[in-house]
Amino acid sequence: MTPNQFNLVYNVLSFSLATMMATTIFCWMRVGSCAQRYRSALIITGLVTFIAAYHYFRIFNSWTEAYAWTDEGTLEVTGVPFNDAYRYMDWLLTVPLLLIEIILVMKLDPEETVSKAANLGAASALMIILGYPGELILDESKLGGRWVWWGAAMVPFLYIVFTLLVGLNSATNSESDPSIRGLIRWAQVATVISWCTYPVVYIFPMFGISGSAVVVYIQLGYSVSDIISKCGVGLLVYSITMAKTEALAEH
Repeated sequence: MTPNQFNLVYNVLSFSLATMMATTIFCWMRVGSCAQRYRSALIITGLVTFIAAYHYFRIFNSWTEAYAWTDEGTLEVTGVPFNDAYRYMDWLLTVPLLLIEIILVMKLDPEETVSKAANLGAASALMIILGYPGELILDESKLGGRWVWWGAAMVPFLYIVFTLLVGLNSATNSESDPSIRGLIRWAQVATVISWCTYPVVYIFPMFGISGSAVVVYIQLGYSVSDIISKCGVGLLVYSITMAKTEALAEH
Protein backbone atom coordinates (compact mmCIF):
# COMPACT_ATOMS: atom_id res chain seq x y z
CA MET A 1 0.00 0.00 0.00
CA THR A 2 1.57 3.31 -1.09
CA PRO A 3 1.06 6.53 0.89
CA ASN A 4 -0.93 8.05 -1.98
CA GLN A 5 -3.24 5.04 -2.16
CA PHE A 6 -3.79 5.06 1.60
CA ASN A 7 -4.50 8.80 1.70
CA LEU A 8 -6.86 8.60 -1.26
CA VAL A 9 -9.03 5.96 0.42
CA TYR A 10 -8.70 7.81 3.76
CA ASN A 11 -10.03 11.04 2.22
CA VAL A 12 -12.83 9.37 0.25
CA LEU A 13 -14.07 7.47 3.32
CA SER A 14 -13.95 10.70 5.35
CA PHE A 15 -15.87 12.57 2.63
CA SER A 16 -18.46 9.78 2.42
CA LEU A 17 -18.98 9.87 6.19
CA ALA A 18 -19.47 13.64 6.19
CA THR A 19 -21.89 13.44 3.25
CA MET A 20 -24.03 10.79 4.95
CA MET A 21 -24.16 12.74 8.21
CA ALA A 22 -25.07 16.00 6.46
CA THR A 23 -27.87 14.32 4.47
CA THR A 24 -29.28 12.76 7.64
CA ILE A 25 -29.38 16.06 9.50
CA PHE A 26 -30.94 17.89 6.55
CA CYS A 27 -33.67 15.31 5.91
CA TRP A 28 -34.66 14.92 9.56
CA MET A 29 -34.78 18.68 10.11
CA ARG A 30 -37.17 18.97 7.16
CA VAL A 31 -39.62 16.32 8.37
CA GLY A 32 -41.79 18.94 10.08
CA SER A 33 -42.28 20.76 6.77
CA CYS A 34 -43.58 17.63 5.06
CA ALA A 35 -47.20 16.47 4.86
CA GLN A 36 -48.05 13.81 7.44
CA ARG A 37 -48.60 11.07 4.85
CA TYR A 38 -45.09 11.49 3.41
CA ARG A 39 -43.12 11.89 6.63
CA SER A 40 -42.33 8.18 6.87
CA ALA A 41 -40.52 8.34 3.51
CA LEU A 42 -38.43 11.30 4.64
CA ILE A 43 -37.65 9.74 8.02
CA ILE A 44 -36.52 6.54 6.28
CA THR A 45 -34.38 8.60 3.90
CA GLY A 46 -32.54 10.06 6.89
CA LEU A 47 -32.38 6.66 8.54
CA VAL A 48 -30.64 5.21 5.48
CA THR A 49 -27.87 7.80 5.58
CA PHE A 50 -27.66 7.61 9.39
CA ILE A 51 -27.03 3.86 9.24
CA ALA A 52 -24.54 4.42 6.42
CA ALA A 53 -22.74 7.12 8.41
CA TYR A 54 -22.33 4.75 11.34
CA HIS A 55 -20.87 2.03 9.12
CA TYR A 56 -18.58 4.48 7.31
CA PHE A 57 -17.30 5.52 10.72
CA ARG A 58 -16.48 1.86 11.42
CA ILE A 59 -14.95 1.34 7.96
CA PHE A 60 -12.84 4.50 8.37
CA ASN A 61 -11.55 3.35 11.76
CA SER A 62 -10.81 -0.13 10.44
CA TRP A 63 -8.86 1.38 7.55
CA THR A 64 -6.68 3.51 9.83
CA GLU A 65 -6.08 0.56 12.17
CA ALA A 66 -4.97 -1.76 9.37
CA TYR A 67 -1.92 0.36 8.43
CA ALA A 68 0.72 2.32 10.33
CA TRP A 69 3.15 5.01 9.23
CA THR A 70 6.86 4.28 9.60
CA ASP A 71 9.58 6.79 10.44
CA GLU A 72 10.55 6.78 6.75
CA GLY A 73 7.09 8.01 5.70
CA THR A 74 5.99 4.66 4.27
CA LEU A 75 3.20 2.35 5.34
CA GLU A 76 3.31 -1.04 6.91
CA VAL A 77 0.58 -3.56 7.73
CA THR A 78 -0.26 -3.57 11.44
CA GLY A 79 -1.61 -7.10 11.45
CA VAL A 80 -5.13 -5.87 12.22
CA PRO A 81 -7.20 -6.95 9.19
CA PHE A 82 -9.22 -4.35 7.33
CA ASN A 83 -12.86 -5.29 7.93
CA ASP A 84 -14.85 -4.46 4.81
CA ALA A 85 -17.77 -6.62 5.98
CA TYR A 86 -19.18 -3.42 7.51
CA ARG A 87 -20.28 -2.50 3.97
CA TYR A 88 -22.40 -5.61 3.61
CA MET A 89 -23.91 -5.15 7.05
CA ASP A 90 -24.76 -1.61 5.98
CA TRP A 91 -26.28 -2.71 2.66
CA LEU A 92 -28.30 -5.45 4.31
CA LEU A 93 -30.07 -2.73 6.31
CA THR A 94 -30.08 0.23 3.94
CA VAL A 95 -30.76 -1.28 0.51
CA PRO A 96 -34.27 -2.53 1.43
CA LEU A 97 -34.96 0.84 3.05
CA LEU A 98 -33.77 2.65 -0.07
CA LEU A 99 -36.42 0.87 -2.10
CA ILE A 100 -39.11 1.33 0.54
CA GLU A 101 -38.56 5.11 0.64
CA ILE A 102 -39.28 5.27 -3.10
CA ILE A 103 -42.35 3.07 -2.77
CA LEU A 104 -43.75 5.31 -0.01
CA VAL A 105 -43.86 8.42 -2.22
CA MET A 106 -45.58 6.65 -5.12
CA LYS A 107 -49.28 6.62 -5.87
CA LEU A 108 -50.08 3.11 -4.63
CA ASP A 109 -52.91 1.78 -2.50
CA PRO A 110 -51.95 0.52 0.99
CA GLU A 111 -52.04 -3.18 0.04
CA GLU A 112 -49.88 -2.67 -3.04
CA THR A 113 -47.47 -0.50 -1.05
CA VAL A 114 -46.95 -3.28 1.48
CA SER A 115 -46.66 -5.93 -1.26
CA LYS A 116 -44.12 -4.01 -3.36
CA ALA A 117 -42.09 -2.99 -0.30
CA ALA A 118 -41.97 -6.57 0.98
CA ASN A 119 -41.05 -8.09 -2.40
CA LEU A 120 -38.37 -5.54 -3.22
CA GLY A 121 -37.02 -5.59 0.34
CA ALA A 122 -36.71 -9.39 0.31
CA ALA A 123 -35.11 -9.40 -3.15
CA SER A 124 -32.56 -6.77 -2.16
CA ALA A 125 -31.65 -8.63 1.05
CA LEU A 126 -31.18 -11.84 -0.96
CA MET A 127 -28.97 -9.95 -3.42
CA ILE A 128 -26.69 -8.75 -0.61
CA ILE A 129 -26.53 -12.18 1.04
CA LEU A 130 -25.59 -13.87 -2.24
CA GLY A 131 -22.99 -11.25 -3.09
CA TYR A 132 -21.06 -11.35 0.18
CA PRO A 133 -19.33 -14.77 -0.16
CA GLY A 134 -17.87 -13.74 -3.52
CA GLU A 135 -16.63 -10.45 -2.11
CA LEU A 136 -14.27 -12.41 0.12
CA ILE A 137 -12.60 -14.08 -2.89
CA LEU A 138 -9.61 -12.05 -4.13
CA ASP A 139 -7.18 -14.89 -4.86
CA GLU A 140 -6.59 -14.89 -8.64
CA SER A 141 -6.69 -18.69 -8.74
CA LYS A 142 -10.18 -18.73 -7.19
CA LEU A 143 -11.90 -15.89 -9.05
CA GLY A 144 -14.19 -18.40 -10.76
CA GLY A 145 -16.05 -18.63 -7.46
CA ARG A 146 -16.44 -14.87 -7.39
CA TRP A 147 -18.11 -15.06 -10.83
CA VAL A 148 -20.55 -17.67 -9.51
CA TRP A 149 -21.67 -15.51 -6.59
CA TRP A 150 -21.82 -12.45 -8.85
CA GLY A 151 -24.12 -14.32 -11.23
CA ALA A 152 -26.32 -15.53 -8.38
CA ALA A 153 -26.67 -12.02 -6.93
CA MET A 154 -27.54 -10.64 -10.36
CA VAL A 155 -30.81 -12.63 -10.43
CA PRO A 156 -32.55 -10.63 -7.64
CA PHE A 157 -30.72 -7.52 -8.90
CA LEU A 158 -32.34 -7.79 -12.33
CA TYR A 159 -35.73 -8.42 -10.72
CA ILE A 160 -35.37 -5.16 -8.77
CA VAL A 161 -34.28 -3.23 -11.86
CA PHE A 162 -37.21 -4.62 -13.86
CA THR A 163 -39.66 -3.72 -11.10
CA LEU A 164 -38.34 -0.16 -10.78
CA LEU A 165 -38.31 0.56 -14.51
CA VAL A 166 -41.27 -1.50 -15.71
CA GLY A 167 -43.30 -2.97 -12.86
CA LEU A 168 -44.01 0.41 -11.28
CA ASN A 169 -44.71 2.24 -14.55
CA SER A 170 -48.46 2.38 -14.01
CA ALA A 171 -48.05 3.93 -10.57
CA THR A 172 -45.60 6.50 -11.94
CA ASN A 173 -47.82 7.39 -14.89
CA SER A 174 -50.83 7.77 -12.61
CA GLU A 175 -49.33 10.93 -11.12
CA SER A 176 -51.38 13.83 -12.51
CA ASP A 177 -48.71 16.46 -11.87
CA PRO A 178 -46.05 16.19 -14.61
CA SER A 179 -43.32 17.66 -12.38
CA ILE A 180 -43.98 15.09 -9.65
CA ARG A 181 -44.17 12.33 -12.24
CA GLY A 182 -40.82 13.47 -13.62
CA LEU A 183 -39.20 13.51 -10.16
CA ILE A 184 -40.41 9.98 -9.40
CA ARG A 185 -39.21 8.76 -12.78
CA TRP A 186 -35.85 10.38 -12.18
CA ALA A 187 -35.60 8.74 -8.72
CA GLN A 188 -36.28 5.34 -10.30
CA VAL A 189 -33.74 5.84 -13.09
CA ALA A 190 -31.11 7.34 -10.75
CA THR A 191 -31.48 4.36 -8.43
CA VAL A 192 -30.97 1.91 -11.29
CA ILE A 193 -28.01 3.83 -12.74
CA SER A 194 -26.27 4.11 -9.37
CA TRP A 195 -26.96 0.47 -8.57
CA CYS A 196 -25.47 -0.65 -11.89
CA THR A 197 -22.08 0.58 -10.69
CA TYR A 198 -21.99 -1.97 -7.84
CA PRO A 199 -21.78 -5.13 -9.99
CA VAL A 200 -19.09 -3.42 -12.08
CA VAL A 201 -16.98 -2.63 -9.00
CA TYR A 202 -17.57 -6.19 -7.79
CA ILE A 203 -15.77 -7.65 -10.83
CA PHE A 204 -12.72 -5.33 -10.68
CA PRO A 205 -10.53 -8.26 -9.52
CA MET A 206 -11.58 -10.19 -12.64
CA PHE A 207 -10.07 -7.44 -14.82
CA GLY A 208 -6.58 -8.34 -13.64
CA ILE A 209 -6.43 -5.68 -10.94
CA SER A 210 -4.70 -7.14 -7.90
CA GLY A 211 -2.77 -6.33 -4.75
CA SER A 212 -3.33 -3.03 -3.00
CA ALA A 213 -4.69 -1.48 -6.21
CA VAL A 214 -7.82 -3.65 -6.22
CA VAL A 215 -8.51 -2.81 -2.58
CA VAL A 216 -8.24 0.90 -3.37
CA TYR A 217 -10.42 0.71 -6.50
CA ILE A 218 -13.12 -1.26 -4.69
CA GLN A 219 -13.22 1.20 -1.79
CA LEU A 220 -13.41 4.19 -4.13
CA GLY A 221 -16.02 2.59 -6.37
CA TYR A 222 -18.33 1.51 -3.58
CA SER A 223 -18.02 4.84 -1.78
CA VAL A 224 -18.96 6.88 -4.85
CA SER A 225 -21.86 4.50 -5.57
CA ASP A 226 -23.10 4.82 -1.99
CA ILE A 227 -23.07 8.62 -2.11
CA ILE A 228 -25.13 8.63 -5.32
CA SER A 229 -27.61 5.93 -4.31
CA LYS A 230 -28.11 7.04 -0.70
CA CYS A 231 -27.59 10.80 -0.65
CA GLY A 232 -28.45 11.60 -4.26
CA VAL A 233 -31.58 9.48 -4.47
CA GLY A 234 -32.48 10.44 -0.91
CA LEU A 235 -32.52 14.12 -1.85
CA LEU A 236 -34.70 13.26 -4.85
CA VAL A 237 -37.15 11.55 -2.48
CA TYR A 238 -37.04 14.71 -0.35
CA SER A 239 -37.89 16.80 -3.44
CA ILE A 240 -40.84 14.49 -4.18
CA THR A 241 -42.20 14.76 -0.62
CA MET A 242 -41.96 18.54 -0.76
CA ALA A 243 -43.61 18.72 -4.18
CA LYS A 244 -46.46 16.48 -3.03
CA THR A 245 -46.84 18.52 0.17
CA GLU A 246 -47.21 21.68 -1.90
CA ALA A 247 -49.74 19.97 -4.17
CA LEU A 248 -51.83 18.94 -1.14
CA ALA A 249 -51.72 22.49 0.24
CA GLU A 250 -53.00 23.90 -3.05
CA HIS A 251 -56.03 21.63 -2.87
